[in-house]
Order: sequence, then C-alpha cells, then structure tokens
Amino acid sequence: MPDPASPRDVFDRLLAGINQARWSDLPALYAEDATVDQPFAAPRRLRLNGRAEVGAHFEAAARAPFELRALNVVVHEAKDPEVILAEFDYHLRNVATGREETVANVQVLRVRDGLIVASRDYHDHLRLAAAAGQAQHLAAALD
Repeated sequence: MPDPASPRDVFDRLLAGINQARWSDLPALYAEDATVDQPFAAPRRLRLNGRAEVGAHFEAAARAPFELRALNVVVHEAKDPEVILAEFDYHLRNVATGREETVANVQVLRVRDGLIVASRDYHDHLRLAAAAGQAQHLAAALD
C-alpha cells in the first residue's frame, strides 16, 4: 500500500482542481470531519464543518461566473510535517462581464493520512466581491 500523499501533494491537487474547474472532485481531498475556516470572509467569518459542507461550498463556487488561475504560488514547509503554508494569487476573470482581477490568498493546511483535516483560508474577499460586481452589496452588509 503506498504512502499517503504529502501536504504539498494534496495542496497541488487542490490548486490543479481549482485551475481546471473540477469542483466536484475537490471534496475528496478533505477528511470527513475536516474544518475550513475563512476568518476574513465577508460580511462575516465563514466556517465549514465536514466534507459535506466543503462540498456544498465548492458546488456554489462551480455556479460562480468566474475562471480562476493560481499564479505566483509559494509554498512554505512548517516544522510540523502535517502543515504547509501557501501564498498565491488568483487571476480571476468574470466570464459574464469580462472583468479581471488579481486576488491575494494565503492558506494554511493540515494534512493527515493524505487528506486535508483543517484549513485556514485568507482570501481577499473585497476583491472577489468587486469582481462579481457585488462590492456595494458587501459594503451595505458590513454597515
């Protein structure tokens, strides 16, 4: 039986799936009881609990009018062998409007037995809202 995938391998699969819009494949990278925390999500923090909620989140992403391409990827190995930190940008294009943006991201992943068990995702949600033409709605929700 082969060794489980390393944290870097799992992260690479995650980004490849996002780059190729294979949204329905991505939940399989997460443990059944995984947690995904997005502390800077707007208008309020987002926490996903379990593979089913992660899958629903990716289903919503599949309906968004965006093409995403990860660029400028830098992965930092941690002293803890289960953890990696990744910095990258998404080049995002709104296919409905043609608007393009660069969205900064940082992810901290904990991978155990080849599956993501925890992720803290720091995305530029203001830039995402702007690309969707929703910045004014986001601002109103924050008031």
